[in-house]
Amino acid sequence: MYGDDIHLWLHHIRAEELHREARKAPRSRPARAGVLRARVGWTLVEVGLRLATPRLPQSGLTARFDH
Repeated sequence: MYGDDIHLWLHHIRAEELHREARKAPRSRPARAGVLRARVGWTLVEVGLRLATPRLPQSGLTARFDH
């Protein structure tokens, strides 16, 4: 079908545009973004560990005062 050739040409043109934009873009991220990503990541790890760890049974002293 004749539309396949057009689609292929449009794909190549768009790919070249994206490559040009990628070469112009700055390569380094702001330091703040990396720090924020690390904090969010470790927070998610902590939450996951809390959810995965079984709760310890209550001691007799605290169990008596919960009533």
